[in-house]
Amino acid sequence: MKEANSRLQALVDGLSDWGIEQFVYVPSSHAAPVIRGLEAQGVKSVMANREEEAVGIAGGLALTGKKVAIVMQDNGFGNALTALATFAQSYHIGFPIFANTRGGLGEYNAMIHSISDPSPDLLKRLGIRVENLGISDSVEVWRSSTESVAKLAVIQRRPIVTIFESLHPGMESIK
Repeated sequence: MKEANSRLQALVDGLSDWGIEQFVYVPSSHAAPVIRGLEAQGVKSVMANREEEAVGIAGGLALTGKKVAIVMQDNGFGNALTALATFAQSYHIGFPIFANTRGGLGEYNAMIHSISDPSPDLLKRLGIRVENLGISDSVEVWRSSTESVAKLAVIQRRPIVTIFESLHPGMESIK
């Protein structure tokens, strides 16, 4: 993961510590270091065209007993809310979702904040737990929180979202 800093690698390592078997992702250049890192560790991947498709695929894999996660962007929750609320939550399917945040420091798209900013509140209103990993959190916190969220999602049989920073201007300079 040459272009990724140590925090994004810690996310990958935390999922490996958990024993991830497969992940579903929606393509994103900002989440690409995580996607490539998981693939480099031999974790099977499935690319989804849209976020609600990712929820369906991950939910099906989780129902078969696979340790599966989703990697996406937080602006994709606009597409995924119905699938999360009417499928994953209703059928008590536990899997973690790791979404890079958009709209904050380092953002270059003037319109993206309109869905990214309210996404955590929308998820919480649906009863979906949201955790955050930011630039001020240590590498150790990124790794241990990632593993802990994945375990908790399976134990509680519900999707849990972790929003992680990848665009913050300081991400490239910290180790």
